[in-house]
Amino acid sequence: MHFPILAQITGGQTPEQIKAGLEAAQTAAAPVVDKLSIWDVISYGSIWIMGPLAILSVVTIYILIERILVLIKAGKEDRNFVSKIKDYLHEGKLDSAKNLCAQMGTPEARLVEKGIERMGHSPLEIESAMESVGHLEIARLERGASFLRLVARLAPMFGFIGTIIGVIKIFYDISLVGDISIAVISKGLYQKMVTSAAGLIVGIVAFAAYQLVTSMSERIVSKMERTALAFMDILMARPK
Repeated sequence: MHFPILAQITGGQTPEQIKAGLEAAQTAAAPVVDKLSIWDVISYGSIWIMGPLAILSVVTIYILIERILVLIKAGKEDRNFVSKIKDYLHEGKLDSAKNLCAQMGTPEARLVEKGIERMGHSPLEIESAMESVGHLEIARLERGASFLRLVARLAPMFGFIGTIIGVIKIFYDISLVGDISIAVISKGLYQKMVTSAAGLIVGIVAFAAYQLVTSMSERIVSKMERTALAFMDILMARPK
């Protein structure tokens, strides 16, 4: 049995040909998805903004790694350190006590070493000398932390400035061309917001690094204070 009307619609094509044609039409009608890689997104940012942000991020990572290594070394602990110092002082072995402090090479050891060097002076003078050394050691521990704090505050604002400058340029171009289509505005806007995102990322990393460095430094400072108090107690209990 023949179907003349169906044959006219299909143009005499076989079912396989009709199916292939429908699939081709669907493929042609499917929207093309434009995928962006991370490098494409970064390239949309202004070089005058992304360049300094890249430098700040590299310096931040360098300071973080350097500080962690320094603080780990400074935070190494010998639980018998105070007791050994006590034994040496009671036995009158001041040179042995100084050598032990030099071998430790930690902030608390240098603090105690300064106290041993001032033995024979009044307790107030010894405490004052140790306090001065303590301030120097704290400054060494916190070196670079102020830069991390500055980057944490500056990077987001720097990135935001890049976005504002880009938006100003977008609207200036629109005023010249007169094209206010959503496509033009949205394309320019998402490209310029890359600098804000980059600034926020750098700021978050710097803030996390600052918090980590500060936390590690505070633990070491607390241990220095405990050691200094224990040393002064040893001096006060030492036989005259």
